Amino acid sequence: MDQIVILLYYKYTTLENPQEFAKEHLEFCKNLGLTGRIIVAGEGINGTVAGSAEQTETYKAHLTADSRFAGIEFKTEFWDRQPFKKMHCRAKDEIVHLGAPDLNPNELTGTYLEPQEFLEMMENDPDVVILDTRNNYESEIGRFKNAITPDIDNFRDFPDYVKSIENLKDKKILAYCTGGIRCEKATGVLLQAGFKHVYQLHGGIITYGQKTGGKNWEGKCYVFDGRISVPVNQLEDTVISTCRYCEKPSDRYINCTNAACNKQIIVCETCEPEHNGACSDDCAKHPMARWKQEASI
Repeated sequence: MDQIVILLYYKYTTLENPQEFAKEHLEFCKNLGLTGRIIVAGEGINGTVAGSAEQTETYKAHLTADSRFAGIEFKTEFWDRQPFKKMHCRAKDEIVHLGAPDLNPNELTGTYLEPQEFLEMMENDPDVVILDTRNNYESEIGRFKNAITPDIDNFRDFPDYVKSIENLKDKKILAYCTGGIRCEKATGVLLQAGFKHVYQLHGGIITYGQKTGGKNWEGKCYVFDGRISVPVNQLEDTVISTCRYCEKPSDRYINCTNAACNKQIIVCETCEPEHNGACSDDCAKHPMARWKQEASI
């Protein structure tokens, strides 16, 4: 089977009728045979789609033919199977949920640093603070060396978190996220809060790994598709997270067997069957535990 091409992209731009756009765009993607997840809002588009080389090239041509998406950047990856089961395209209030729809990255955002610039500043400038803008379960399995990793469950918690690091306002903040979209808004939040020197990694972790070999990255990068995590550092493969049960090195995420919980947990292959793939004894015993349903078939 030919490799599946995965496109990761976003664009902050004005969409007058996101509901209608989502409906029409979903139909186009389905007819093209793509799978993936796309969010559109009045502020733009945020998506990951997957398909053959021909399908994804057709998709890129279709999207860039629309003047509203001029200059959109596609990050391209490959996998040996489909990372999505279906094709979704939904209209929401924001393309990445921060709870600040009036914060426009086209008007206020951090200074872009290309991957090599980010690496050089990270290694050579003693006055920098490397700030992860992702959620805690993402940074748990991978992050830049010496990065500050906020203990937040959702991106919408980031503005409150910023209040706890006000002592860093005079430092040079190097912000990063998976593909760049969250940094566009996170750096705006920092600037509004009075941080003076705010930078962001252009293209995010994915592009950084492709352009620099992933130097100074530890662990893997969490992604929101069937792959769950992908390698970044091409020079050194490290595991920085541990199994929640035996505490041995592991970066293997599974969903809790309890369908009512479905929490993602790091569990090694040995401990998963021993604990029925559950995050707790209560979830293992829950009536909606998948292992019970599978055992009864």
